[in-house]
Amino acid sequence: MGSLLEFLPGDITKTITMSPVLMVLGVVLALISAVYTLTSSGRRNGSASNPQRSAKASSKDSLEIKPLNGLDYRAVEPTQYRPFKPIFHITMALQADSPSELITIDSEYLDRVSLRRQIIAQHGDMVHACLPAGIEAVRELHQFLLRDYLPTRFPTMFQLRDEGRHLDNLVTGRSFPTAAPEDEDAAAALRVLGETVEEDMFLLMGEPEGHRAVAFLCCFPSGFDPSTKVGKLLREIHTPVPSYEKIGPSMERFFSKIEVGKNVKRTNWSMQTHSDLFHYDRHDQHKSDEPVATEEIDMSKTYARIELQTLSRLPKTRAILFSFKTYLYPVESLKKEGLGPQVADAIEGLKTGNAPGMWRYKGAPQWGEPICKYLRS
Repeated sequence: MGSLLEFLPGDITKTITMSPVLMVLGVVLALISAVYTLTSSGRRNGSASNPQRSAKASSKDSLEIKPLNGLDYRAVEPTQYRPFKPIFHITMALQADSPSELITIDSEYLDRVSLRRQIIAQHGDMVHACLPAGIEAVRELHQFLLRDYLPTRFPTMFQLRDEGRHLDNLVTGRSFPTAAPEDEDAAAALRVLGETVEEDMFLLMGEPEGHRAVAFLCCFPSGFDPSTKVGKLLREIHTPVPSYEKIGPSMERFFSKIEVGKNVKRTNWSMQTHSDLFHYDRHDQHKSDEPVATEEIDMSKTYARIELQTLSRLPKTRAILFSFKTYLYPVESLKKEGLGPQVADAIEGLKTGNAPGMWRYKGAPQWGEPICKYLRS
């Protein structure tokens, strides 16, 4: 760049040449101008010259995890969800959620993760598996939860050691590497997650045909065999769901647009006449639709089963994480709360909305009438 003198009119240049003081001043002004120009250019072009750094910072900010310092999980009562409406409509019904809320822990934690460990040992491939296309996503999820999320969110329950290479679970007494070894299969990483958190998880990758399930961990299925879902597209997974075609295309579009750190959540409910969390028999494959007699149902063992479902995106592999935590609420408790008529209306509403097939899909012909009678009594 030329000096300031090159841009001055001739008469003024002569004047400056005759004055050493003015010449020095001109040089100083030229230097100041150059520094200002370079600094301004750097500020304007900083994000463009290093987009990866900018994106990385943005991703980090969007995944900020707020710690629950001083948490005593044993004193945390399970959240009470009551998503009962008089008419059932099949909708996505999504709400914004915080990345900090990805995993939920309450007083049932130890019993639940201990049960999950037993189920994984007993049922193996039925409750967890990974396709080659899902290996990197499983590894990313494993490392994120064990190294970044759990010790940050729940510092009284999980602690890092060996410079972050191992995670100690202070509740179960178990310890695991925060990154699965290169020579270890992804199923092993899924088993670690299975006995560390309560949430069941499906990982999906986008393809031209849609989103395909490439890995899963599901210890608490409700009326389906989770091993039959891996490798299938989203629409194939939901083939048994009545009226799914009404929201299927919208779900595919939404899955494609989910941003890192922009988690969403929804709830899903059904009823069951037992206390089993692991229940893979299809609700709608009963031999008869004749209702069970009221006296044949033990209301002390009958529950509203509600799933808190979350959708999020992993930053590196861009996989979609569909995770859900299962809650069981005794119908006796719902009745004591004064919600008996409301829940009964919701049960009968399964056959009056835009997806009347839900009545049979959820197994209501078997238990609907006796449970409603009890709730209204």
